[in-house]
Amino acid sequence: MSLRERKKAKTRAAIRKATYRLAAEQGWDAATTERIAEAAEVSPSTVVRYFPVREDILLTAENDEELEARLRARPAGEEPLASLRAVVLEAVRAALAEEPEETRLRARLMAEIPAVRARLTETTAVTGRRLAGAIADRTGRDADDLEVRVFTAAALGALREAAVYWAEHDGADDLVDLLDRAVDALRGGPALPARP
Repeated sequence: MSLRERKKAKTRAAIRKATYRLAAEQGWDAATTERIAEAAEVSPSTVVRYFPVREDILLTAENDEELEARLRARPAGEEPLASLRAVVLEAVRAALAEEPEETRLRARLMAEIPAVRARLTETTAVTGRRLAGAIADRTGRDADDLEVRVFTAAALGALREAAVYWAEHDGADDLVDLLDRAVDALRGGPALPARP
């Protein structure tokens, strides 16, 4: 990265770190743009320039480009759902290893704060459109193909719901296992109970 890009990344990281600290210590409502700016030692206008919507500090995925590249790099003959499962689980494992507390807090806020959950739906749609292009290329279909769009949206929706479930249950289960189960549920739906 250039010096300018490194400086921007450092500023984004400082804003994120300040936001997580404020939200963890005092709650999401206390993490106002002004207080985030003060804690990150930047101006409120800098916070808004980097994150026009406050919830994006939690949700904006700088790794969408990396997810797409990893999805495109999966073996050509691999089933699309298996490819998507592999890249998402790898990203979540990395997030849990690198930022376990931030990952837990982000999931908790997604589950508890309606504005965060609503914004998550919007950002997931953006991610979905990006990944749909990779799925389309892998399957020889158009990115705007209905089946490609439905598949990608359903997969990301299932993964999002698994993360919310994890947060609602205080992170008691293994998140990677829950995400894996969510993908399995897409494949076959919930199993019917055994008949007496």
